[in-house]
Amino acid sequence: MVVQRHGAGRAGAIAVAALVGGVIASAAGCGASSTEVASGGTADPAALVRGAADRLVAAGSSKATTSMEMATGGTRVAIRGQGTYDFRHRTGQLTVVLPNDAAGEVDHQPITELLAPGALYMKNRGAGVPANKWVRVDTAALADGNLVTGGVTDPYTAAELLRGAQGVTYVGEEELAGVKVRHYRGSAVLPASVAKGFSKGAVPFDAYLDEAGRLCKVRQQFSYVNRGRPVAVASTTLLYAFGAAVSVRLPDARDIFDGKIQP
Repeated sequence: MVVQRHGAGRAGAIAVAALVGGVIASAAGCGASSTEVASGGTADPAALVRGAADRLVAAGSSKATTSMEMATGGTRVAIRGQGTYDFRHRTGQLTVVLPNDAAGEVDHQPITELLAPGALYMKNRGAGVPANKWVRVDTAALADGNLVTGGVTDPYTAAELLRGAQGVTYVGEEELAGVKVRHYRGSAVLPASVAKGFSKGAVPFDAYLDEAGRLCKVRQQFSYVNRGRPVAVASTTLLYAFGAAVSVRLPDARDIFDGKIQP
């Protein structure tokens, strides 16, 4: 699938800044079908974790649930999302729910986010945007590569980050939504292209793989720089129902808003 590249650069940047900035200011299981990782943790744990993204591509698709928790000034808030993701085309659709008051409203309307290579599309994001319009963000222009500023971590990006895994240890076998998974812990070196957006160059993580080596859960702890201050961000991604149907239609040019978004 080809990402449409047009418009909304300025509006998109404002929308993403508003999404995270506003939140900070307001302060069916993974099925296993093979024995690829049936070594009980005796295989090289770093190699298993680094290959997680490739095994997701082989799986094709899944349903996804995301949670992003931010702590600043003693206040903790969370942004939650749910939807589907196609790992082969790197496209997905999530419905994202902001916490009460995150955007200055008690009942803020859920945001629809379309994820695509190099782009993030958002509907219902930002005052001043018509209800039938989308905001497009060029994620390559974001200092963090959209690991945190979109309010969710792209599931494939979360898995790809594990390619830089180091100091990986096998914690043990656990149960996740009724399925046995193997828990690994370590840290991942951030790519140079996004490291500038964070106060630390490595991201601690906990990754949970099923018996086929597919990533079922990953929790990554970022230290994000916001207005010159580090903000603790914990991103958790759950992947399940592998092979689920995914249908993502990117907006046409006429449906993308490039006007001014009210703060």
